[in-house]
Formats: sequence, C-alpha cells, structure tokens
Amino acid sequence: MKTIQTTPKYIEWISAEDMHTDSLHWLSQLNFIKDEHFFFEDLISTFSSQLKKLDVFSSDKEIIDVITRSYRRTEQLISVVKKHEKELEIMLDGVDQIEDEKKYKETHRNLSKEMEEFFKEYRGLKVQLFNIIKNIKKEEKLQSSLDKKL
Repeated sequence: MKTIQTTPKYIEWISAEDMHTDSLHWLSQLNFIKDEHFFFEDLISTFSSQLKKLDVFSSDKEIIDVITRSYRRTEQLISVVKKHEKELEIMLDGVDQIEDEKKYKETHRNLSKEMEEFFKEYRGLKVQLFNIIKNIKKEEKLQSSLDKKL
C-alpha cells in the first residue's frame, strides 16, 4: 500500500512576497490575540464570584493561568515570526543560496503549521471562555427573573 503525502508542496513555489504577506498576517493576528488576553483577564476579574459557583475550573486562578500560558505562547510566536520576517532577506538579496533558501522555505512551512495549530487552540480557548461567561449571564438572568417573581 502506498502512503499519501499530506504535506503540501506549494511552499516550493511560494514567492517571497507571499511569505512576507503570511508573516504580516500572522503578526497582525498575534497582536490582536495579545490584546484579547487583557480583555479576558478583565472579564475573569469581573465575573470572579460567579465563576466559583459554576465550578468549571477549580478556581479563577486556573483560568488566569490558562490565559497567561496562552499569552506567553503568543509573545513567543511574535518573536519567532519577527525573526522569520527579518530572515526573508535571504530570498530577496539576488544571490543564489539554494540551501539557505530551501531552509527558509522549510522553516516557513513549519511555522505555517505551527501558527495554524496555535490559532485553532486559541479559538478553542475563546469558545470555552465565552461559553463560561454565557452560562454566567444566563444564570444571572434566571436568578433575576426568580427574584422579581418573589
């Protein structure tokens, strides 16, 4: 039985301009995510007492730890992408450096996979946090309705 190669070969033909665009897009997304982390920390602080009642996480400290780890990973990826962007010169200097260019493209492919995985994980974290807040708001609304009836 033959194995099927699932790694796309498009990276061999991707232009320096496209790789530059990818890097700028990643940086934009990562910087936005960085700002969202601050929003989530504020949100957790605002709903701290309600979070304890829901018992989704063992404590609001655990939620903050998850957000903090995600923030650190975001910072790390920003550094990696900036470094990668600076190394793009290898592709643009007009000098044929076949091995270096091949290595750069391979790094870009790996970074592309890493970014895709990170964004997927981050979306999962966001969904989880928003579901928690949604449940808190539903509970508050229900409690408010019960209080009005009494």
